[in-house]
Amino acid sequence: MVQTKRWSITETNYQQAIDEAAALLKSGSAVAFPTETVYGLGADATSEEAVAKIFQAKGRPADNPLIAHVATKEQLAKLVTNIPPFVDKLIDAFSPGPLTYVLPTNDLCATNVTAGLSTIGVRMPVHPVAQSLLKQCDIPIAAPSANTSGKPSPTTADHVWQDLHGKIAGLLDGGPTGVGVESTVIDCTGEIPIVLRPGGVSREQLEEVIGEVMVDPALVGAEGRPKAPGMKYKHYAPEVPLWLVEGSAEKLKEVLAKERDNYHRIGVMASNETAAHVEADQVISLGSKQSEIAAHLYDALRTFKEGDIDLILCEVFPETGIGEAIMNRLRKAASEYVAE
Repeated sequence: MVQTKRWSITETNYQQAIDEAAALLKSGSAVAFPTETVYGLGADATSEEAVAKIFQAKGRPADNPLIAHVATKEQLAKLVTNIPPFVDKLIDAFSPGPLTYVLPTNDLCATNVTAGLSTIGVRMPVHPVAQSLLKQCDIPIAAPSANTSGKPSPTTADHVWQDLHGKIAGLLDGGPTGVGVESTVIDCTGEIPIVLRPGGVSREQLEEVIGEVMVDPALVGAEGRPKAPGMKYKHYAPEVPLWLVEGSAEKLKEVLAKERDNYHRIGVMASNETAAHVEADQVISLGSKQSEIAAHLYDALRTFKEGDIDLILCEVFPETGIGEAIMNRLRKAASEYVAE
């Protein structure tokens, strides 16, 4: 059992909290911190021993690579062998921000960051706390989501505390995150970039800047060694079974009625518009806009508790913009898909 220090960041203690958290990271400890996507669990990316504490705390498979976080383009350049011209354009457009670049590694980072691959994922978070922490550390910080492996990612410090209290050295509480789903991961090692994980920057946005962008077919049912986090293993799963239901509110109500004999208490996750027409034992409205749905998704998945609810039914959302990332996460969390 590790004693976990929690800093609730205010204007008066901001720098002290950053300094103390940075000191822990530089000493080889694991510390959770907010980014604009989800909370990350960080450790010195150049130290295999420090990075091992991430895997231990999360219970994460060792062949699942991590993303190295840096504050600036100059720090990114120190971790890779080259930066193609189209990556320069993407950095100018989207970084700092929710976009991770997979590039050839120069092996400065530990092998358990890259899972032994010849590439590394690197991103620059835009969250002010993450930026301050990375600048203070002045080392690359490996950081997957700060949750127990397989559970919904944390979008508040309380989520992190529930999962990792007593397993990590520190937690910087910077309030709720903004985007709500993880960064987009893009493979930049070939002539045409390939999206390995949809996220906070949509494929359409990428194509507006650099033209053609492909999507890795391994996003669904990946086999072998994953090139990016979240490609191989089941993720984001709530405590109770989750079914995705395609169609209108009427279809949700139909499935609800049909499953009443099999499940005592049923919960529903849906957009505001759909939720207004559905009655269930627990109904969570995620919002109207896609950005609102993304921001509230993981918190909603964590709200449904075993014992209170026996089955969650969730609306299927349009896969445009960040909707592609929303549905990617929901498919990984779901046990059933009910077609219209």
